[in-house]
Amino acid sequence: MQFVKRVISAFMSIDTSQFSFLLLAVWILVMYGHSMTPADISSEESGWVLILAENLFEIAGIKAQWLTEYMIRKTAHFCEYCIFGILLMYHLKHRPKRRYGHRELEMGQIYPIMLAVVFVPFVDETIQLFIAGRSAQITDVWLDMAGSCFGILLCQIPVMLGIQARRRRRRRRRRW
Repeated sequence: MQFVKRVISAFMSIDTSQFSFLLLAVWILVMYGHSMTPADISSEESGWVLILAENLFEIAGIKAQWLTEYMIRKTAHFCEYCIFGILLMYHLKHRPKRRYGHRELEMGQIYPIMLAVVFVPFVDETIQLFIAGRSAQITDVWLDMAGSCFGILLCQIPVMLGIQARRRRRRRRRRW
């Protein structure tokens, strides 16, 4: 019981930067866990999701004869890494402040992002080389990187809209 209290109090004292890092690390482990799933179990999971998707399309009145297990798998790859990109940006946004208190995405932050976007999918596919019935595919690495970039871009849309809104406000002030 004392151990549980210590764990809970330690978790409650985590600041946002530590929490964001922990969240990112757990998500990477979840992705790697999916890669460690043997082919037959992974195929069962994809088949279940395929049936679910077909039923949802049928309810919506759409024939889903075109939907395949391959499409489900690739969509899962993309979505998994889209979430990774979002969590990566969340972590970078909540990192500890630097010297001048700036948290904006600086040029020096682009390199770790690029490294993570390339390295994590590469390791993910490498893990699959050692799992029964699985194989590594370069197309999956590209798809994973595209998903990560899409997640990063999703996080940048509000930032870009905010910058444009500030510019509009400044222009209005100058006109007066």
